[in-house]
Amino acid sequence: MLVVHNPDHALHAGRQEMFRGRLVPCHEVPQRLDHVLAELQRRGFGALHTPAELQPDADAAFEDVLQRIHASRYLRFLERAWDEWVALDPANAALDALPSVWPVRGFRADVEPSNFAARMGLYSFDAGTPLTAGSWRAARTGAHAAVLAARAVGEGRSRGAFALSRPPGHHAGADFFGGYCFLNHSALAAQTLRDLGADRVAVLDVDYHHGNGTQSIFYERGDVLTVSIHGDPRTEYPFYLGHADERGAGAGQGANLNLPLPRGTGFDTWREALRTGIAAVRAFGAQALVVPLGVDTFEGDPISGFRLKSDDYRRIGEDLAALALPTVFAFEGGYAVAEVGINAVNVLEGFEQR
Repeated sequence: MLVVHNPDHALHAGRQEMFRGRLVPCHEVPQRLDHVLAELQRRGFGALHTPAELQPDADAAFEDVLQRIHASRYLRFLERAWDEWVALDPANAALDALPSVWPVRGFRADVEPSNFAARMGLYSFDAGTPLTAGSWRAARTGAHAAVLAARAVGEGRSRGAFALSRPPGHHAGADFFGGYCFLNHSALAAQTLRDLGADRVAVLDVDYHHGNGTQSIFYERGDVLTVSIHGDPRTEYPFYLGHADERGAGAGQGANLNLPLPRGTGFDTWREALRTGIAAVRAFGAQALVVPLGVDTFEGDPISGFRLKSDDYRRIGEDLAALALPTVFAFEGGYAVAEVGINAVNVLEGFEQR
């Protein structure tokens, strides 16, 4: 399996996030990726590459897919946000930027304010995703890693590929960030596979939290099936999407499947949901698969509520491999840092050994 990892990921290292009215240390930390990379190396797993090694020159195709998945004004904001934050007050260079005001129902979102705080709120949906000096570079390199992984699979150079990056991606929409995510790696990978000739692509999200950004990007498209197995949004973040009655709209009607499960769900029940999702991928006639690979379903995860064990992740990889589709994995959640490497690589190992 080809692995494309993000060497710039540690440039995004948030100090604090807002949780229930308090600033607390960030759960999304550089050590998450470091543990996965170390475990891949320990097991002698595949070829490990950086985006620069695979694509050293300027890449117009990457820019094109980035612009088609994400809104231009949103990308412009992310690129310039840190400089604007520091320009407000040089002392801000020692702080992370967090949003503090948001448009809600009845407020206008079509007009971009000139005020920085207002624009930051326009493009975000929570106060738990700090923007740092290196966020844009880290997010952009990670997005490039996902596109290059998808190209390797779409061009037939690898049966499977793993985009190992952070900050993660599946909560990022076309024009919003949140849930620690800025650019949507899975959506970029799916679009890349479409561009390379796959008429139908499926995204099967196994992260504990609903992939609200991916769903919103493809909700009115019939060429990309989005499936998500996640904690019930009535009690679990991100709360406002992920219900079972959300089935797509317009051309995308029927091309979205949510499989919410209650907190405390163990592997047997979770695996039945996975089988339902796999059956939907088959029925859709997908020619390629993207898996947002969150391992925060682990029983020891500090911010999640399922009860999967490390050995269960091998079974997940085996079940996904049974689809016999060209597959791109994109690293998402998993905050039990000591175990995240073992669990993520177990999925890949199960996939490879099938």
